Amino acid sequence: MEFRLQHTPLLSRVGADRSDQLRTDVDAAVAGWAQAALLRVDARNQVLVTDGRVVLHRAAALGDAPPRDAVFLGRLDDGRHVWAIRDRLAAPDDPDPRAAVLDLRRGGHHLDDVSAQLVASAAALLNWHERARFSAVDGTPTRATRAGWARVNPLTGDEEFPRIDPAVICLVHDDADRAVLARQAGWPPRLFSLLAGFVEAGEALETCVTREIREEIGLTVHDVRYLGSQPWPFPRSLMVGFHAVADPGQEFVFADGEIVEAAWFTREQIAAALDAGDWARHTESALLLPGSISIAREIIESWVAAG
Repeated sequence: MEFRLQHTPLLSRVGADRSDQLRTDVDAAVAGWAQAALLRVDARNQVLVTDGRVVLHRAAALGDAPPRDAVFLGRLDDGRHVWAIRDRLAAPDDPDPRAAVLDLRRGGHHLDDVSAQLVASAAALLNWHERARFSAVDGTPTRATRAGWARVNPLTGDEEFPRIDPAVICLVHDDADRAVLARQAGWPPRLFSLLAGFVEAGEALETCVTREIREEIGLTVHDVRYLGSQPWPFPRSLMVGFHAVADPGQEFVFADGEIVEAAWFTREQIAAALDAGDWARHTESALLLPGSISIAREIIESWVAAG
């Protein structure tokens, strides 16, 4: 069977203008600081939101120029620049009793397009900076440059750019009305999702799909087809979605210990689980599925709808 994603994955939505030209024209980026908006992201990648929009503070309240660890995210529709910092979630400049703390993994589906893009980009950049403070070549402490979109070695002048770790995620089905869902060792009982894994050096995405599925559950797949992709800034992944076909007559083999349970589920069973909500809700459903922030949920929903 052939199917496509029904919707753009939540963290792949286009919102604010990324204004990449201002990353190399840092003077222009800094010139907008006085009127800029500031996004605070705490150590758990949480933000404040109100009515589906991320709370933005006055950047100038921090001083006359961006702090050394601030990252430039782009421009809003009204022309204001947006920067982000790692910080505790202070109250908004104009206190709003409706403001609430949002965990991107659990509540990202509540965000509008602009907020989703800003939070995903901010989390990815801030997470990368915290893990790239020293040169991988000679251990020299590096410093942020290009408005937070690179780090430079002050001794050699070599630049490093934000690292992205590509990973594949795949819905395995029988080309009819059954699909494989699996559960990792550390997950709660009843929680199942798609099979996923990181791409190895020198490996094509499609090759990674077949290798990961064979290693994790012992199945051989064919007809590997691309569906879509989504950033996953926890800390810096890019999830690339596929679907593939397998023969249900094959035996499951859990070779690498990462997957402890897998099963073929009917489209009807999966549809019922989707109707029950997701793993974060209190439900008696025999099958719990990923939340809507993940591309896994979108792939599963699209497969069910295609039937």
